[in-house]
Amino acid sequence: MTTTRPRPPRILRTRWTPGPTPFALCPVHVSVTDFTARGHVQAGAVALAGLRLRRTWHRTPGALGLWLWADLAGRRSGSVSVWTDEVALKEFVTRPDHLAIVRAHRGRGALRATAWTAEDFDPDEVWSRAHSLITGPTPWPHGPVHLEEA
Repeated sequence: MTTTRPRPPRILRTRWTPGPTPFALCPVHVSVTDFTARGHVQAGAVALAGLRLRRTWHRTPGALGLWLWADLAGRRSGSVSVWTDEVALKEFVTRPDHLAIVRAHRGRGALRATAWTAEDFDPDEVWSRAHSLITGPTPWPHGPVHLEEA
């Protein structure tokens, strides 16, 4: 009897959206988020909110750029964002427009996130590492954060 492995999720991603901060040869802070909605309608609403928030990216202090991604079948979406440092990421996370999105979807799914520092920004390397997290071969460093707790 042969056992079939589950297929990895099909991940769609946006083009790279640059932030206002020019690249330099220095360390960067990378953040990966993954929101799994309870239903498809909620998943669409979260993805749309992310696309709207991306419109402000060009004026987000400390942002080098980001990709948004989605797994439509899995009701999941998230981001891979690159920052000058952890402080810039924390300032973004506490922005009123970002907090409004988090509050609007609290209790309607589960969120997990992780971050790391890289000595130099290599887009292919960052996306490959993030993709391994998103698709499952690499375990996430922390368990899910339920939005009730966020």
